[in-house]
Amino acid sequence: MDIVIPDIWLRDYLTTKATPKQLAKYLSLCGPSVEKINGTGVDTVYSIEVTTNRADSASVYGIAREANAILPNFGLKSTLKKYFDDKNLLFANQVNYLSVSINPKLCFRFSAVLIHNVKINKSPKWIEDRLTLSGVRPINNVVDISNFIMLELGQPIHTFDYDKIVGAKMVLRESHKGEKITTLDNKEFTLGGEDIVIEDRSGKLIDLAGIMGGKNSAIDEKTKNVLLFVQTYSPTHIRKTSMSLAQRTGAAILFEKGLDPETVSLGISRGIRLFKDLTSGIPSKTVLDIYPKPVKAHPISLNLDFICTKIGIPISKTEISNSLTALGFGVKWSDNQLGVLVPFYRTNDITIAEDIVEEVARIYGYHNLPSVIMDGQIPPQMPGTTFDFEYKIKNILKGYGGTEIYTSSLVPKEYVNEKALRLKNPLGSDTEYLRTSLMPSIIAAIKENSGEKDKFHLFEIANVYIPKANNLPNEEMTLAGAFSRYNYRHARGIIEALLEELNIRATFDAEDSQYFEPSHRLAIYSEKTKIGEFGVLESNNLIYYEFSIENLRTASKPLGSYIPIPKYPAQIEDLTLVLPQQTKIGEIIKTITSLDKTIRKITLGEIYNNAYTFQIVYQDSDKTLTNEEVEIVRNKIISAVKSKFGGNIN
Repeated sequence: MDIVIPDIWLRDYLTTKATPKQLAKYLSLCGPSVEKINGTGVDTVYSIEVTTNRADSASVYGIAREANAILPNFGLKSTLKKYFDDKNLLFANQVNYLSVSINPKLCFRFSAVLIHNVKINKSPKWIEDRLTLSGVRPINNVVDISNFIMLELGQPIHTFDYDKIVGAKMVLRESHKGEKITTLDNKEFTLGGEDIVIEDRSGKLIDLAGIMGGKNSAIDEKTKNVLLFVQTYSPTHIRKTSMSLAQRTGAAILFEKGLDPETVSLGISRGIRLFKDLTSGIPSKTVLDIYPKPVKAHPISLNLDFICTKIGIPISKTEISNSLTALGFGVKWSDNQLGVLVPFYRTNDITIAEDIVEEVARIYGYHNLPSVIMDGQIPPQMPGTTFDFEYKIKNILKGYGGTEIYTSSLVPKEYVNEKALRLKNPLGSDTEYLRTSLMPSIIAAIKENSGEKDKFHLFEIANVYIPKANNLPNEEMTLAGAFSRYNYRHARGIIEALLEELNIRATFDAEDSQYFEPSHRLAIYSEKTKIGEFGVLESNNLIYYEFSIENLRTASKPLGSYIPIPKYPAQIEDLTLVLPQQTKIGEIIKTITSLDKTIRKITLGEIYNNAYTFQIVYQDSDKTLTNEEVEIVRNKIISAVKSKFGGNIN
């Protein structure tokens, strides 16, 4: 999760003489990673990456809190200013200005306050400057307050035009499938059900909760009374709605991380103060606060030996206490036994003793821990892995001009058959299913590169997912590729060369199959096991091949058979045969090779019309063949070709 924090805003809460470079360096060493610093002086801005489970740090105040704990370890004094919290606010679960019904499984805490006689105007310069540096466009004082608090505290808030809420009633519930809502940005959405929505007494939807407010309750220049609204929602519901509607708002990104309900009171307290100062609004005396299950700070117990053993070096109780106290943890020692009270804003990510050790270690500094090379022998490679074999295949194909590609395992419906597995919550229609073949992805990649003028060859090694009844799918590692603008025999030669370099003795049998041109597909076998296929696709004239990696690996041999260098020379001659159309050259070669043991090798050379020139190598391991002996074998070849295929010598 990436955030942008202006330096001037950070120093509203953090008093320190540390320079921006020092802040960036030390935060990155022990806390959130500062990716870069932009600007200078009052325009300095930090780009910070916050880990997903640390939503408490995804704000100006959260980063100030982290920096205050980290800087003293590097000899830099710092003081953290407490966040605004009006202890005099009166909270109640019922108020006279709003009737509310909520589902507590969807909304963990629901707070709101009515602010009367609001004057809408421009925000003061200090707020506009901070929003602008954070990448947010200032609009007016009411809207800016919402954005300001969300960036400052990490707690989204929302504002409604109170007079547009029919009957001063809110019902927070799950949406019904097919319901529609128009949001503040004038987009209309048809909801799929299970989204968190709010309706008023008339039944109209006024809020797509956690994502964006409804247009029909929006603040405008005529607004006089504002309902300031602060909640925490079920993160799974927010995530599902955000992804299914493709609405990745700042509020949704925060809510889906699981915000702590205790932050709500800080957000509403700060909001009331800003409304007073910026809009001259008059807040109601009582704040509505429905909080069925208040979060309680939970204790964790561990001992000194446990901490030191896990970290790997001795750390004093004082260092441990200082680190945890600076982060807001309650600390109490009893001899070497440590009791820790987790602050409310860390209850989601600190749950076990090891989490406490991690906090101590990072504040102490991983860079301060000794670097020791692990003792012992290097563990043997895990049996059954195919990484080396896959790497070998990739290098062979790259050596023959192939280009490796990576495509997504999630594909649209038109790429799979009816038995393919569909995701329960796909990101979109183009990533609904787990693919069962690499063919559609390879073809799509070829089409995307159709502008290439020269021939090219793309291949991929990846899993396909074959469904199993009442179980997880079979994940089958597959090699697939396609040749664009290649000569057929050149493409087949590359596949034959691949198999030869893997020391696989393969046969190619003509077998028709779906997606391939009739009589243009070869099934590839090693002994009796089918290991792959090769042929011309019927729809786009591409030459496609596909292999099972496991079958290839089983058929492959680490070393080829050793053949001694022959003692006696070979006789080599070219033989041109005129063959009828549709004759399968593979059958010709297989027939000729089987005629006599002295035929050691046969290779197809030139082709002109129906005339095929073969180079034939004759050799005997026991003697030098005479011309007469070669002639006898040659006559066998001519006779067999004529009788079986109807061919003649040219």
